[in-house]
Amino acid sequence: MASSTVNFWGRITMPQKVRVLFLDRDGTINRDLGTYVTTREDFVLIDRVDEAISIARASGFRIVIVTNQAGIARGIVTPEQVEDVNNYLNELLAMQGTFYDRCYYCPSHPDYPHPDYDRFNDCRKPSPLMVEQAIADFLLEGIEVDKSESFFIGDKLLDVECGLRAGLRPILVRTGHNEEALCIKRGVVPEHVADDLYHAVANYILPAIIR
Repeated sequence: MASSTVNFWGRITMPQKVRVLFLDRDGTINRDLGTYVTTREDFVLIDRVDEAISIARASGFRIVIVTNQAGIARGIVTPEQVEDVNNYLNELLAMQGTFYDRCYYCPSHPDYPHPDYDRFNDCRKPSPLMVEQAIADFLLEGIEVDKSESFFIGDKLLDVECGLRAGLRPILVRTGHNEEALCIKRGVVPEHVADDLYHAVANYILPAIIR
């Protein structure tokens, strides 16, 4: 049950309800290089991603990035580099007049123990904990996430599984790893499969919420 607050005048106010697009990063927003993105130069947007995020926001969606960044635990990339790349993403989106609201990343990997990051193992996708943290953080601002009209979009089976476990509507994109066949094999079925983020938003999500 959503919590309520009492305003200055003593009236009970309910949280603002919003739709959210939860997005994987590498392979969904930017081109997957087959290795970890460590610099701004490595970060190249997939075609029309910025346009997709812009039209989603114009339709009332908040945008949240949820990404595994095990390269941190492996010593390939630093948290500062990950955050700089994420800042660069918002700079690129600003050119389209848009932005993302929040970004959550998991720095750990069970195969690469690290004293600073092992405590985050439970947050690693397909765990829904990063999504749940985002929902809790929104609620602290008086914003309730409407899961029934919120989506999780990614290029891997673990993204679909994360979306399902979080109670969101999962969409698989064929960019990046394109694990459509693996999803079918494992019986982890997304609500929709799209060629890329733009087609997921423009051709499926927006028509679905307008019905």
